[in-house]
Amino acid sequence: MRIVRYHQHGTPEVLQVDEVAKPEPGPGQVRIRAEAIGVNFAGIQERAGEFYYGERLQLPACPGGDAVGFIDALGPGVEGWQVGERVASVIFKDAFAEYSLARVKDLVRVPAEMDAAQATMLSSPAQVGLEVIQAAHLKKGESVLVHAAAGAIGHLVVQMVKALGAGTVIATAKDPAKLAFAKELGADHAVDYSQEGWEEQVRALTGGAGVDVVLDSVGADITPKSIVLLKPFGRLVFYGSAGGGLELPRIPLEDLAGKYVTHFSMGVMDSQVDNFDKIVEEVCEMVLSGKVRPVVHTELPLEEAAKAHQLMEDRVQLGRVVLVP
Repeated sequence: MRIVRYHQHGTPEVLQVDEVAKPEPGPGQVRIRAEAIGVNFAGIQERAGEFYYGERLQLPACPGGDAVGFIDALGPGVEGWQVGERVASVIFKDAFAEYSLARVKDLVRVPAEMDAAQATMLSSPAQVGLEVIQAAHLKKGESVLVHAAAGAIGHLVVQMVKALGAGTVIATAKDPAKLAFAKELGADHAVDYSQEGWEEQVRALTGGAGVDVVLDSVGADITPKSIVLLKPFGRLVFYGSAGGGLELPRIPLEDLAGKYVTHFSMGVMDSQVDNFDKIVEEVCEMVLSGKVRPVVHTELPLEEAAKAHQLMEDRVQLGRVVLVP
């Protein structure tokens, strides 16, 4: 089968198509024949050697992502699933391939009528988005600041907080097209966080009061500036370091007075087995009812994985970038 791998860390050009044998599922696993594969920013950081969770993958390595396709084989002892079922799943490694292995615990059933590229967001992007919102203990009517609001997760979060009853939603992104995109999805205001003084713009939009909740997947100097924008007893959920890479943000203790900060990760979600089915059910209801509209920026053939990574590194995508085997 074809698989996209890198044999050394570096720029997108290190990605290449290799031929390898199909992987065989082990206990608790199924093999998926992919229709579409969602590209995640974490895979870009892993390829560059700048992913802040854990150690570098053993080379050659293949990025992780979100696969949608059909179960092709069952591992020993797997029950409750059948060959031929259409599913979505986060794939932590070796996702850019015609076939990939998924844990049974991560599988989401995908309706036959749902577009495959859109369905890639039923697994980690939408699940992470909803878990992050829940970690913030969002209450109806509260104001929310959503960073990176045009990305694969961010564009879903903007819609989710609105669907869950948020009051004023302020989105941030880096260029006019992304800002307009966020407003089309329901954000009340959009601010360019690459511009000096962006935080003063946010404060002005709240009448000087600040915001109740910040959802931050950017890191770097964005995080400490966002904490200062929180109202008393406001909450910030940090869930990614797209702007900081390996360097996690440092926060002066005095800025945390009367405020709450938590760090959400896929590992946290992975440990909440009892909550998984409920999260999946709520995510699917939001998407299938039209409350949340997954947006696909582009679909590219598997052999153009380097182009997909470059597009995301250039920060020009609106929604999700998807590979098609």
